Amino acid sequence: MSPIANVQSLLAKPFMPAVFFLSGVTYDTLTLTRIDRLQDNLLLLIYLLLLGVLIVLTGRLGIEPAQDREQLAALAPFARWVLRVRPYYPMAVQFLLGSLFSAYAIFYSRSATLTSTAIFFALLVALLIVNEFLRDRLSSLLLLVSLYALVCFAFFTFFLPVMTGYMNSAIFLVGAGLSAGVTFRVVQLIYRNNPDRSKREAVGVTAPAFVLIGLLVGFYFLNWIPPVPLSLKFGGIYHEVKKAGDRFELSFEKEWYQVWKRSDNTFPADEPIYCFTAVFAPVDLNTTVYHHWYFRANDDKPFTHADKIPIKISGGREGGYRAYTFKQRLNPGDWRVDVETEDGRIVGRVSVLVEERSDPSPILRTVLY
Repeated sequence: MSPIANVQSLLAKPFMPAVFFLSGVTYDTLTLTRIDRLQDNLLLLIYLLLLGVLIVLTGRLGIEPAQDREQLAALAPFARWVLRVRPYYPMAVQFLLGSLFSAYAIFYSRSATLTSTAIFFALLVALLIVNEFLRDRLSSLLLLVSLYALVCFAFFTFFLPVMTGYMNSAIFLVGAGLSAGVTFRVVQLIYRNNPDRSKREAVGVTAPAFVLIGLLVGFYFLNWIPPVPLSLKFGGIYHEVKKAGDRFELSFEKEWYQVWKRSDNTFPADEPIYCFTAVFAPVDLNTTVYHHWYFRANDDKPFTHADKIPIKISGGREGGYRAYTFKQRLNPGDWRVDVETEDGRIVGRVSVLVEERSDPSPILRTVLY
């Protein structure tokens, strides 16, 4: 058997799609570094442009192979090639959607927490997986336009804050408007001067995409969308926090066998307590986050508001903007600090159990951050 035949036989194995899927996600995880990296954002923008072009070509030309050879011969070489590769449009669309969903899943995972903000991230992961089985459905304009609206929305949600240096509801709504505008333009290019398509069909294709964008805007105001491009790089509870040059000394309890411990998870009730966090923000992004302290006396009761302390942060530092807040003599019980944006979305969470102690002074270790 020839080498080419061997390769074709291997590619036909049923497990190969899963191998390519996992390989692609792993590659993106290793190569997509910072959400404000210009090369990564330009690549995603190119993917969006190519995807829009393919959707327009699918809508105007279909995906059936060309049959009239004489008609093909009369066309320019590029036009002839565009018609000949029509059967491969769904595969190209699937590749571009997979690349976009993979990148978004990675970027949004860095901002998602195990709270309501994980809902949109879970949707992206689900679509990343489902995309592997959609090839036979990717000739449906209704599905293509809706997915295109979603990938545009996910892109502009973090791209505009990165580019403008502002992160608020107005910027988010501008991004949602741009997503709707780009999607409408793609539909317009499909149906303009196209005798094979009707205006009623155009409305039927556009309406679900606009409804989807409206639904995602509702997700935002319900705080169900992770606060990209912000992400919590580090956070913990400490006995003391001191600035030492360009680093912070963080003191916490640690026994010799607790190799991986980096902060306190229990704390005495009669001592000052510090919450230290490092929040990554893109270059030129200046915003305010909050250390929102919550308390509950026992597991049977819900957490209640205790204090909310603003922290102005500036972006650019790889390890995140470092800051801390502290409290005096907390009541025994469960405490947590939610790192929140101005609109209430949770960037990260730090938890600790405060308890009465009669033990002697513990041994403290110090780490630098």
